[in-house]
Amino acid sequence: MTKVIGLTGGIGSGKTTIANYFATMGVPVYIADDAAKKVMQSQNIIQQIKTTFGDSIFENEILNRAKLAEIVFNNADKLAQLNAIVHPAVKSDFESWLLENKKHDYVIYEAAILFESGRYKECDVIITVTAPEEVRIERVVKRDNTKREQVLSRMKMQWNDEKRISLSNFVINNSNLKIAKEEVVKILKILNIKQNQS
Repeated sequence: MTKVIGLTGGIGSGKTTIANYFATMGVPVYIADDAAKKVMQSQNIIQQIKTTFGDSIFENEILNRAKLAEIVFNNADKLAQLNAIVHPAVKSDFESWLLENKKHDYVIYEAAILFESGRYKECDVIITVTAPEEVRIERVVKRDNTKREQVLSRMKMQWNDEKRISLSNFVINNSNLKIAKEEVVKILKILNIKQNQS
């Protein structure tokens, strides 16, 4: 049976870069954030978002993701409301994707809020990607062309590294990409040994 490796880390930790490296090593990767963007284009989800958050976050019937992000990342209750709409749809999408990839020993499920959403309970192995806070802030400011304060408010909505690490099987420090890639190779070797022993 295919084992699900949960891959997570705080905003700016570089977890997608690590997920993509796993993909180059032949492990199928599911990026939950990309899936969420996809399901948020379905009429059913759009209607639910409109009902919950109103018409002001839509422009010509197109969801303004920046406006929605501004609302939810400054209000934990609003974020929970959005997650309640999007998460079930992502879960269903992942289950279909998993069936398509069932011939593989492992797949990666990459999600920023793996723990916060409770999805970690459905993973066989959990990897947390870390990086120093200042490095993470710098990466996100550059990547999203955003302000430091906005990055910090998003960080506050997520678990901290200590909490994530306490529930993880492996930790990859992604301050240096070369070293982080070496960690990926080591983890895959360990997982393959365990797989062969079981």
